[in-house]
Amino acid sequence: MSACAPVPRCGQPVSEKKHYGKRLKTVVGERDTLCMNLSAKNAENAGLKTQMSDLSKEKADLTAKNEELNNSLTGLNAKYDNLINEKLSQANNYDKALKAKSDELNEKQKVLQDREQALKELRRKIARQDSATKRLNDVIRNAMLGFNSDELSVSIKDGKVYVSMSDKLLFKSGQSSVENKGKDALKLLADVLDKNPDIDILVEGHTDNVPMKGSGDIKDNWDLSVVRATSIVKILTQDYKISPTRVTAAGRGEYFPKASNDTPEGRAKNRRTEIILSPKLDEIMKLINAN
Repeated sequence: MSACAPVPRCGQPVSEKKHYGKRLKTVVGERDTLCMNLSAKNAENAGLKTQMSDLSKEKADLTAKNEELNNSLTGLNAKYDNLINEKLSQANNYDKALKAKSDELNEKQKVLQDREQALKELRRKIARQDSATKRLNDVIRNAMLGFNSDELSVSIKDGKVYVSMSDKLLFKSGQSSVENKGKDALKLLADVLDKNPDIDILVEGHTDNVPMKGSGDIKDNWDLSVVRATSIVKILTQDYKISPTRVTAAGRGEYFPKASNDTPEGRAKNRRTEIILSPKLDEIMKLINAN
């Protein structure tokens, strides 16, 4: 009801009453509409409060999950950091080990290169030594052309020159004194050796296996081979001035035969003196010892 509307009184006209009745009805309808709207708004507000509560709860759940994920992520980051540091440390150790192996390999390659170079030098010196030995063999052969093959032979074996002189060229049977023809052969050999001072000389006496019926200082074949070798050494050093430091005397007796002792021809070959000429190997031995 409007505050400005006059209050109906008894005795007012019927038309005025009708007017106020309509007015009241309108106000009541408006009030009912407002109440309905208010109720709807209240219901809507309640729904919004419920949604807000659900959202708050969902937010709290999401916040908790987010914190959990953050904690998990922090743990994973720490784990991966440790793993990365561990792998980096392993990689660093591998790099160090690889460098050590590389340095070792380089050192071994250097040693190998040095040895290959030394081997080439050794081969070169051996080839030069072999060449010198062949030249010496040729020179001695040419110097000894005046002797028969059954008296004297020259050959190369194991890098050495073997001058083999028969018993009949050098000695009488059972004797140790050198015959003149043998001295001539030794003189020719000494002339070659004097011009080749880098040659070591080994004089070996050999006999057959026929037991010797000796007397005096020579009791058997072994004694005879030693004394004959010594006689030749003395001729080379005293008569022909070959340096004694180059010469060695040895007796082999009957124990290194060239042929069978079952025949006269074989025994004749075994009764010999071998003069073995060896190039000095000082430079080669230095290279071998150095590597």
